[in-house]
Amino acid sequence: MAQINKPTDYFNTVLYTGTGSTQSITGVGFQPDWVWLKRRDNVGRHRLFDAVRGATKSVRSDGTEAEITRADSLTSFDSDGFTLGADSISGGINVNISGETMVGWSWRGSDSSAVSNTDGSITSTVSANTTSGFSIVSWTGTGANATVGHGLSSAPKMIIVKNRDNTEEWKVYHASLGATLFLRLNSTAAQTSSATYQWNGTTPTSSVFSVGEGNSTNTTDYIAYCFAEKKGFSKFGSYVGNGNADGTFVYTGFKPAFVMIKKVSSAEAWWLIDDARDPYNPAGTKYILPNSSDAEVTTNNKPMDLLSNGFKLRDATGYHNDVATYIYMAFAEEPLVGDNPATAR
Repeated sequence: MAQINKPTDYFNTVLYTGTGSTQSITGVGFQPDWVWLKRRDNVGRHRLFDAVRGATKSVRSDGTEAEITRADSLTSFDSDGFTLGADSISGGINVNISGETMVGWSWRGSDSSAVSNTDGSITSTVSANTTSGFSIVSWTGTGANATVGHGLSSAPKMIIVKNRDNTEEWKVYHASLGATLFLRLNSTAAQTSSATYQWNGTTPTSSVFSVGEGNSTNTTDYIAYCFAEKKGFSKFGSYVGNGNADGTFVYTGFKPAFVMIKKVSSAEAWWLIDDARDPYNPAGTKYILPNSSDAEVTTNNKPMDLLSNGFKLRDATGYHNDVATYIYMAFAEEPLVGDNPATAR
């Protein structure tokens, strides 16, 4: 398996301040296919855009509403970032309001137009980057048990799905939970059992994932973000917290740049940190809740350290270190091995 020596060629975080006028956000380092934006210093909905659905179309992780189209939102995916329209505070969607601080997380797709994929029983439209293990998948459900091609050439460890047409909760597959359980990205709810509906009780393969009949992954139009694990770049796993300041160490094999965590054994918010907003240890002193429109939270606690080979939990909170089971997704700042080995923070 090829080693990714420069993770920022495939994932990056940028910080910017809204202007209320059209502006180009640069410094991403590539043309992104998936951009997730969040207002930091005030309440504001998360907005997720991707190149498969097209610019100006967004869904929100902190709610259940259907996809919306706004001409004053993200208007294009560019060679080194993206362009924003003249968002206004009155009726705007909180991606470019004048004076407001923002964070944007970007992932690289196929570097070309999305293609038709016939690997599954449902034909899908896919933008896939097999090097980084990331794909965007769009399809129309049939209401019957079906398979959907994801284009990754290896089995996804995590799949995040949203109904584009209807008010409906997000559904999240994670390999650590298996194909009979799911989480809701928009909710604090614990894992929920679904033996046949969400994923038809079937583990994803190197070419397809499964959807069940008549459920919230298989009735109308959907968008999915799929992730296969890649050495030195991404990790999707689980751990058990220990409830004290000398917390659990989680090995990723790289220095994390982005970590998103969810308690699965009981109700708790999703928890997201990155090294752009919080560049020094202890990390997690500035965190965002993906299921909430709340502003970025600043804490005096010391949630975790981001290390050369993973992350170490440093305090006892429900978000990440109760005596409970958690799943996580993480992307690298630097790999542990390769041409640019990581160094400890």
